[in-house]
Amino acid sequence: MQALRQAIRPRIFPLFVRHYSSALPSAKLNIPTDFSTTPILAHAASALPDSLSLGPSPRTTRQNLYQSINSALSYALRTDESVIVFGEDVAFGGVFRCSGGLAAEFGTERVFNTPLSEQGIAGFAIGAAAQGLKPVAEIQFADYVYPAFDQLVNEAAKYRYREGSLGRSAGGLVVRMPCGGVGHGGLYHTQSPESLFTHIPGLIVVVPRSPIQAKGLLLTAILKSKDPVLFMEPKTLYRATVEHVPEEPYFLPLSKAEILHTGTDLTVISYGAPLYKCMSAIETAEQQLGASVELIDLRTIYPWDRETVMESVKKTGRCMVVHESMVNAGVGAEVAAAIQNDVFLHLEAPVRRVAGWSTHTGLEFETFNLPDVARIYDAIKQTIEY
Repeated sequence: MQALRQAIRPRIFPLFVRHYSSALPSAKLNIPTDFSTTPILAHAASALPDSLSLGPSPRTTRQNLYQSINSALSYALRTDESVIVFGEDVAFGGVFRCSGGLAAEFGTERVFNTPLSEQGIAGFAIGAAAQGLKPVAEIQFADYVYPAFDQLVNEAAKYRYREGSLGRSAGGLVVRMPCGGVGHGGLYHTQSPESLFTHIPGLIVVVPRSPIQAKGLLLTAILKSKDPVLFMEPKTLYRATVEHVPEEPYFLPLSKAEILHTGTDLTVISYGAPLYKCMSAIETAEQQLGASVELIDLRTIYPWDRETVMESVKKTGRCMVVHESMVNAGVGAEVAAAIQNDVFLHLEAPVRRVAGWSTHTGLEFETFNLPDVARIYDAIKQTIEY
């Protein structure tokens, strides 16, 4: 029997091997991001952005993205008794541990599990918000948000409009969900459906890029926003991004973009995980092409910060938009159309989009489907030389 196993193993075993897409060993541009050195992250307390408006010498803790989200949830629960947190497996800490320890600290009446029903999760959250609570609902993966689409679009987004002078709304509602590619998510754990919600007045759609951003934006969404917020977290960054996060609470504005790297020849606009690939491509382009490239993080993709974008494009005369989600009818299409409508006479080249291809993501081809450094670099070169 042992001899038979040894004879058939070489023929059978390859049938059960999962093949994941990855960069070639000889790659020069498409190499893994070095998150320990990227200038996008605050690698020391002295590197905290001035926009946080903190006191002198703030205390910080090195945290990754999921830990900073946990910190924000913990602060919100501790300071406002109307905050509740729930979703599938949330009381157990959640798939990505974002809610770890919260049920033990605040009790299962405020941090609790739900049935596997995205429509039910969203519907319950909207009702709770309408009654004055501040519900933070989790959709376990953004790929599963579609059953909740009707509730979010027809109820959450329209509640304030429908109530008129009565003044009631679903403000205070936050729906968190992991989104985007992670290298091996396949058809059902890779999607970036954010553009579907950017068509809906009454919803705010936020995509944080880092632990500092996630904490400040999430606290604003939970404790200060008067409209429902979809908080879409790039799951590939949960553990990869680590930086010094202030221990004290701070609030970052919604619908306000941030310039991460100043430049004069080209504006690159992005959000979430692709920002790191954009930064790598920009560093190479500035070295090899002598170009000066500005990088903008939208942070909130609806309603987005038109003023910051338009002022940058008027300065540089060239622009490209980068995102993971499919290129067709994506965030890039709206941003490009707005730029050509508002500052057309300042453009020296057509607005270019670099995004995911218009296809579903197969397991073996995920890396090839998403924008990579080489594609972004090529687009920078072609736009500069146009």
